[in-house]
Amino acid sequence: MSGIHPIRIKTISEFHALRGLPKPQHPLITVVNIKDIEPSGEPVSVTFVLDFYAISMKRGINIKYKYGQQQYDFDEGVMFFTAPGQVLGIEAGKEPVIQSGWVLLVHPDFLWNTNLGKTIRNYEFFDYALNEALFLSEKEEKMLIDILQFIEHEYSSNIDKFSKQIIISQIETLLNYSERFYNRQFITRERANHQTLERLEKVLADYFNSDDLITKGLPTVQYIASQLNISPGYLSNSLKVLTGQNAQQHIHNKLIEKAKEKLSTTNLTVSEIAYVLGFEHLQSFSKLFKAKTQLSPLEFRQSFN
Repeated sequence: MSGIHPIRIKTISEFHALRGLPKPQHPLITVVNIKDIEPSGEPVSVTFVLDFYAISMKRGINIKYKYGQQQYDFDEGVMFFTAPGQVLGIEAGKEPVIQSGWVLLVHPDFLWNTNLGKTIRNYEFFDYALNEALFLSEKEEKMLIDILQFIEHEYSSNIDKFSKQIIISQIETLLNYSERFYNRQFITRERANHQTLERLEKVLADYFNSDDLITKGLPTVQYIASQLNISPGYLSNSLKVLTGQNAQQHIHNKLIEKAKEKLSTTNLTVSEIAYVLGFEHLQSFSKLFKAKTQLSPLEFRQSFN
């Protein structure tokens, strides 16, 4: 299989068929034990686009998923999340693939007309790039596997009017624990987060000291994240744990720092400073400056006289 053109998998039944699994017991939700997937024995480089949510918890030898490009403290198990339309890549060589774990697949139709259907994208880790996986301790891994096995048992039993809500509540519990464990990962990887902060400061300094502000305007969170090779959501969340501020706030802080410098050390008019800092409209610059400093640009300048 080639990894050039992603394989689009629209249904859970298609996924089961592609991976050599029996037909799913439920058309809209399934829990797959990785050990049940037969390895091909051939070199593989393939990308998938799934039309459903996938929550995967895996360990593997001689196989690479397109995540985990950084060093993490927790190496017992790895978990990652993809939303409909996102791409997942898999690479395996000639050596025998040894992997274990579980995958929960949930079609959006299963969540239709439920509160989780409205809120699931509020879990920001669905928008993390896959190289920002969640690394689990053995205790955390066991806790989540228990929830997955409970979900599997529930949809495998006789379905009744309570089944769907019970399963939905278990998925919510799984996601809430995952959010907690991600927060733990941000904290325990404090050194790596400090390195991210240092790299962020350098990217911002280079941008603000170049002509990009005039030609391109303020840098976006997406641009900064791409320069750091991490996703916007992961950048903001790791910064928030470390500093209490998200990436957008860091960008604005750098802007105000440069504005204060120019207001206090140059004779440029406020309009000229606003232009140099990438603002098309003076009013927008003045509004942001006052929101951050409680002073208008002119009031700030006058405080130095």
